[in-house]
Amino acid sequence: MSELTHFDKQGNAQMVNISDKAVTRRVAIAEGCILLNEKTLQAILSGKSAKGDVLGVARLAGIMAAKRTSELIPLCHSISLSSIEVNFETQSKPPAVVCRSRAEIDAKTGIEMEAITAVQIALLTVYDMCKAMDRGMVIDNIRLIEKSGGRSGTWHRPENSSV
Repeated sequence: MSELTHFDKQGNAQMVNISDKAVTRRVAIAEGCILLNEKTLQAILSGKSAKGDVLGVARLAGIMAAKRTSELIPLCHSISLSSIEVNFETQSKPPAVVCRSRAEIDAKTGIEMEAITAVQIALLTVYDMCKAMDRGMVIDNIRLIEKSGGRSGTWHRPENSSV
């Protein structure tokens, strides 16, 4: 099996050669949130944002971004997703929208970047659609929650871990 590395023999960046890796079921879950003011949260929940259905548009943006991750992240493999879900929960204290994505594939390479990209772009879309109401929003704590499949097996973020 060839060595899996992002560097060629001269030390230059390259895409990892995954030719010898086995195809396995791979799942990744990512999460993040956007902190906003109460008025903005109420506008999102009531559907009275000037730009329409904020969470519906953000969900679609996250799905579309996951499908194009290899165009956004250098050296990331182009893959055909089996499934990508983008969901939202709201919280009142502090006012926030939490985004969670779940990506699946049967492939030779991981899917973590697609799950994380979906969350980032979904939250950026919330920001874009609400910035006229609340320029102080903060996108925060984007992270991988768990992944399974591949040579490294299963990994879960420890409960209450901020890192």
